[in-house]
Amino acid sequence: MRERKKAQTRRNIQEHALRLILDQGYDDTTVEEIATAAGVSHMTFFRYFPTKESVVESDDYDPLIARLIEERPPEEDALTALHHALSQGLARIYEADKEALLVRTRLVLTTPALRARQWQNQHATEQLFTDALTARQPTADPLRVRVLAAASLAALTTALTVWVDSNGSGHLPTLVDEAFDALQAPDARHSGQQHRAKEP
Repeated sequence: MRERKKAQTRRNIQEHALRLILDQGYDDTTVEEIATAAGVSHMTFFRYFPTKESVVESDDYDPLIARLIEERPPEEDALTALHHALSQGLARIYEADKEALLVRTRLVLTTPALRARQWQNQHATEQLFTDALTARQPTADPLRVRVLAAASLAALTTALTVWVDSNGSGHLPTLVDEAFDALQAPDARHSGQQHRAKEP
């Protein structure tokens, strides 16, 4: 019960923060205004979110994705495991929090103060993916694992950017699938298509 109440308070603060930021702009919205709108004290806000930036950036998605990666069948290669784990997790997030995800992603991409922190946040996510892959296959080549984690994160980020550019009209899970398809030897497929097209 206590944990559920804390989760609800956190969600309530974030929802009011996003509403105010959309209405007033990120720079013109203060922590005090967010706390007042959410019905909590200034200090309570900082117990849940250490900075104003974090109220936009924070979510529980990364631990979910990491757990799903670790649970993928051991016979799957790393890229397939990442793809399926991200697709599975994203399907849950998309169904439950589509609008909040769209708003938060748009704010991160369009707000200079948030965009400047994006690399740091993505580095942490990349490390989480790397650790989850290593937990699945401890003997895997560390460089290969890091490259695949970075490439998968780039595919996900590109799909999210395209989705935001479409104002959420595209189907995000499908865009993620298409982004991962592009990682699967695209040059070889493209060359094969060109070769077949030239055949008499």
